[in-house]
This record gives sequence, C-alpha cells and structure tokens, in this order.
Amino acid sequence: MAEIVGVITTSHVPAIGGAIAKGLQHDPYWAPFFDGFPPIRQWLAQKKPDIVVMVYNDHGLNFFLDKMPTFAVGAAPEYRNADEGWGIPQTPPFAGDPEFSWHLIESVVDEDFDLVSCQEMVVDHAFTLPMALCWPEMKWPVRTVPVVINTVQGPLPSAKRCFKLGQALGRAIRSWPGKEHVVVMGTGGLSHQLDGERAGFINKDFDLKFMDSMIEDPAWATQYSTTELVELSGTQGVELLNWLAARATLPDKVRKAHANYHIPISNTASGLMLLEPAV
Repeated sequence: MAEIVGVITTSHVPAIGGAIAKGLQHDPYWAPFFDGFPPIRQWLAQKKPDIVVMVYNDHGLNFFLDKMPTFAVGAAPEYRNADEGWGIPQTPPFAGDPEFSWHLIESVVDEDFDLVSCQEMVVDHAFTLPMALCWPEMKWPVRTVPVVINTVQGPLPSAKRCFKLGQALGRAIRSWPGKEHVVVMGTGGLSHQLDGERAGFINKDFDLKFMDSMIEDPAWATQYSTTELVELSGTQGVELLNWLAARATLPDKVRKAHANYHIPISNTASGLMLLEPAV
C-alpha cells in the first residue's frame, strides 16, 4: 500500500516567483520567508517521495468565473507552467501519473464526491512556486497529481466539506496497491485580502490559532462558515481550505517537524508547516 509520509503546507504568493527569478532569497525583506525552507528540503532528501499530491486553487488558467468546479483532479501525463506572469518565468514540465490519478478520482467519487477529471491541465503559481521552493534546482524528482479546490467564486465548499475531501483522499492514497511514498501539499494563504475596504487585511492571531489546530485539533476550522472564515482571514485567506484538506489526509495524531510564519510577504501573512504521522 502507498504511504503518506508527510504533509507540507505553504503560502503561494505570486511575488515569491519574482524574488526567485531575481535572486532575492537573501534580501532582508525576503530572507525570513526563504529561510524557512532548508529544513523542508533536507526532509524531502531523506524521505525521497515518489509522488506529490498538490491541493491548491486555480487562478483562472483552467477555470474562470463562467465555469468554476468545486473540486477538480488532474489525470494528465504532464503539467506545464502557464502562469499569469507574476511568478517564475518558466519551469520544466511536471510529470503526472495518470494511473494513480484515476485511482484517486475513482476512489473519491465512490465516496460521493463529484469531481471534474482533467486529462489536460496547466498549472500556475499556486502549484509551481511550492514545487520550486521545495526543489529550487527545478529538477522534479517526483510525479504529481493536482487537486483543485474552488476558493475563488461563491458558493465555496465549506471547511467541513474540504476536510472530508482530504480524509477521502487520504483513504484513496493508502488504498493504492503500490509502495509509493506520497507527500501531500496544501498551498495558499494565510490571512490576506487583495481588494475592497479591507485590502491589506492580516489576522496574525487567527493564523497562529489555525496553525496550532493543524497539530492538535485538525477539524477546528470546520466550526466556521465560509462567511466567518472570510471575516477572520480575508477574502483570499479562505485558501486555508487547501491546507485543511491536505491536513485531513493524515491521521488525527501528527508530529510537527517544522513550521515558519512571517508577515508580510507582499500583503500576505505567509505560513509554512511540515507535519508527519505520529509514530
């Protein structure tokens, strides 16, 4: 059976790509963010995962406001970077794993989730930046499966529904008959709002409570409605739904192997966590 060796959650702010392209990793503004990643890279080098399941939100490349699925899963042999122009100018393509993807899709559909299956798919900064942060040489040693959650246009899936999706994904991964080691990544957030009267909104207290809950009480955020989560974390802060789904692929008891939190990156509170199943 496949094994989930850990969950990595991280922000995917587009400006990170510009900083990488310009070599600003040691700039005083950026260093507190980039300095969080060496322990992640060391862990990945030790674990040598075979597959990354990436839970993120699409920013208009595959789905726009006229067609916005709640949940979508990639089943393509390859995923190419088609970023909006904010991130890394170009990355090598990411290998897919169609057979593994279809296993996930069929397993999750069997649990009454209605998914959009994508046999062609492009990926943006929400996918490419976390990969580049984990493997800065941009030689991808893993196969990938994109899992997209709508955090863009209402009605959004509830936190409770996203948590259940993550649990279903976890069961699907563990039921795969191969012996692959899998890392699940959840990207986005944390608290931020890009528009309206609260543009620039950051809620550090809520972010830290949410990060703590990822360890001690993973279903904590499911007590809140979507509207309440927007009030607490900002319009785009609801990207924490991606974190929540990724976390739910693990059992209740986990070990925090690493974490980092920094304000601001652009106008966003950036978070980073590495969680392992408790021994």
